[in-house]
Amino acid sequence: MAVKEARERYLVKPGSHVHLDQIDSGEKTLFEDESKGSCEPLFEAMQSELQHLQKLLYAQNKHRVLVVIQAMDTGGKDGCIKHVFSRIDPQGIRVQAFKKPSENELAHDFLWRIHQQVPKNGELVIFNRSHYEDIIAVRVKNLFPDEVWKRRKRHVIEFERMLAEEGTTIVKLFLHISKDEQKERLESRLANPAKYWKFNPDDLADRARWGEFMRAYEDVLEQTSTEFAPWYVIPADRKWYRNLCVAQIMCDTLKSLNMDFPKVDWDPTQIEVKD
Repeated sequence: MAVKEARERYLVKPGSHVHLDQIDSGEKTLFEDESKGSCEPLFEAMQSELQHLQKLLYAQNKHRVLVVIQAMDTGGKDGCIKHVFSRIDPQGIRVQAFKKPSENELAHDFLWRIHQQVPKNGELVIFNRSHYEDIIAVRVKNLFPDEVWKRRKRHVIEFERMLAEEGTTIVKLFLHISKDEQKERLESRLANPAKYWKFNPDDLADRARWGEFMRAYEDVLEQTSTEFAPWYVIPADRKWYRNLCVAQIMCDTLKSLNMDFPKVDWDPTQIEVKD
């Protein structure tokens, strides 16, 4: 199986234009002749590689990795995290979900709650939604005047620049699904009592503004994808394909850090463990 570079194909190059309606959310270009079943061995190999790379990250205690995941409702954020990162040692990874800001959080600047959750040395942190909600949702739902979300994009770029210059590797993933696929996933939740808890009637109000959300995401992807904090638009209608692409991007990103286990200052051949 020939595997092309997901990082290259799905990267939003800084300064480029993004038209989400022209990006096929159901494509499987990198694994064109494959299916979910035939790709399972490859995905398992990527999971194992990611597990090994995270051990290096944790043991070396030098690098910090931040993964930002954004998507429309039902876009697959939870499922992607669950499957791609399932083999990683829990002590080296942390998932942070950002809900509606609390009263205390609203009393501070919009990045206050975000900065508290960024990774420390040796840690991989995943943001399930992020500071981008304070641009996207604020814009589409008219929560604040336009000048607020417009200046927030500038603040976010500088915030991410600071994190990167201080040693954080940032990967931002937009899980791109179609409106038709979202409809199927919402109906699936309504048809299964075990999934009722995942359904929020407010999601239908957001769905009615699909076009506005797409335009807002296009602007964010275009204007905040940088060399130090790039965006990737991942086709996400096919969950197995989404997982493969994200796993490959994460493996390639971590390998680029050229990590190794720390050297010890003693000779292991001279150590004897006595009975």
